[in-house]
Parts: sequence; C-alpha cells; structure tokens
Amino acid sequence: MRLPWWGVLCIIVGGLPVMFLFDHFGELSLARPTLTSLAIIALAITMRWRLRRHPWFWIATTIIVILHVLAILFVPWNTKWVPAVVIIPIGIGDLYAMLAVFSIVGRFAEKPKISHP
Repeated sequence: MRLPWWGVLCIIVGGLPVMFLFDHFGELSLARPTLTSLAIIALAITMRWRLRRHPWFWIATTIIVILHVLAILFVPWNTKWVPAVVIIPIGIGDLYAMLAVFSIVGRFAEKPKISHP
C-alpha cells in the first residue's frame, strides 16, 4: 500500500483539529497516542475490509476501539519527543494483534461447512 502525497496532506490537516482539541482541554499528551491508535485501527480495518459485511467484524472492531480508548485514558503519556524507531514497532505489534483477533474471531464466528456424502 502506498499513500499519495495528497493523502498524506489530508491526514496532516485532519490531525490538526485533534491536536488543537486536546490542547484546548489541556491534554495535549493524549493527542499522539490517539492519532497513532486511529491510524493503526484504520489500517487494520482497511486490510480486512472484505470482512465488512460480517457483524462479528464490527463487534470485534468496537471492542478493540474501546480497549484503545481505555489504554489512552489510563496510561500516563508525556509530550516529550519519542523516536519513531520506538513508536513504529509498538504500532506494528498492535496491528498484528488486531489482525490476529480478526482471524481468531472469524474462525469461531463462521459456520463450518458440512459436506454430505
């Protein structure tokens, strides 16, 4: 997947109101984990978009989003600079975990196909 330059620009412009909102309420430290979580969740949904017609997919996604919101609210975050080499592996691990959840839930949610002799 490759994002065109105008897509990157849209993401930057779209992220600014989130940063201003958190700054307005004095919680600027929550802007980075929120934007990172949104990006990783959006990427996971995009990668499994073919599952969008399954209710279990959206239920699992909702639970994942709730867990991310709880992590953002209850983990102490700082506004100091954190190198991308630290953030990216955490995001990739998060993405793999979400994809694994979708895979596991999909196996349990899909009805087995029984073939009759």
